[in-house]
Amino acid sequence: MKGVIGVLVALTTTATIAASSPAKTTGVQHVTLIGDSVADAIPGDDAAVATLRQGIDLDLEVAPCRRVEGDGCPIGGVRPPSVVQLVQSMGSKLGDNVVVSVGYNDFEDQYAGNVEDAINALIAAGVKRIWWLTLRAAHHPYLSMNDDIVQAAARHPQVTVVDWNVYSRSHPDWFQGDGLHLLAPGAEGMATLIHKALLAAGVAPAPPRIVTTVLPLAHRGKPYRARLVAAAGIGPYRWSLLERAPVGIHLLQSGKVTGTPRAKAGRYVFNVRARDAIGTMATRRLTLRILA
Repeated sequence: MKGVIGVLVALTTTATIAASSPAKTTGVQHVTLIGDSVADAIPGDDAAVATLRQGIDLDLEVAPCRRVEGDGCPIGGVRPPSVVQLVQSMGSKLGDNVVVSVGYNDFEDQYAGNVEDAINALIAAGVKRIWWLTLRAAHHPYLSMNDDIVQAAARHPQVTVVDWNVYSRSHPDWFQGDGLHLLAPGAEGMATLIHKALLAAGVAPAPPRIVTTVLPLAHRGKPYRARLVAAAGIGPYRWSLLERAPVGIHLLQSGKVTGTPRAKAGRYVFNVRARDAIGTMATRRLTLRILA
């Protein structure tokens, strides 16, 4: 029965392998996602890719019919490499961080051994951290296969379990009719869950935030200087105004606020934005009080 389920899962999509990676940015860690036809929904959804790519150098290695170990089912006459085969062929190109979402095409009675072999291959390839997604338990065998993942993680400190089964349980609207393959909201949900796991591990940086909450008082007709401060994200930051500041006040890209206010005395409210080195942004509403 498990073999039949695996074949059905493999045949419900005809997507091809997708690998996508932005230009490397200093301070950004490389992450490889290895997936089967379920995770293959991510590269087909721009919002999912954008969510997962935040703060990392992402390589998507996903293919329908992929198994953890052994030959996958054929798509267009081609059988995709298993996780073990892919790891052995890519070697150090995988980088330090690998996320695995594979198992729907595997056989229940072989899965524990396959997961163990894949983890050992990843460690041999120099991978430092592995995140392994549980399977959505739309069919009973996936429950015991999820136990295999948890038990493998207990034996290997490099492995962190990412519980996709629990995270997706209350979202039937994320799935196609088989309860496994993802619609666009599901692809975005999976990408969000993976990114949360990378954030928690410090692999993906926290998004920038603007620390400055209060601007010093200004006096009309007198030189004014202040500096805006941001934290997290990946520096340096580029600052900008989302609307005009009071006449005579200027915000430089460095975050310096300079000028000689010429506006009449009063309170002025405007929004500022900080963009970090990888394009992630933060905004804050600030008030500048000008005295006569």
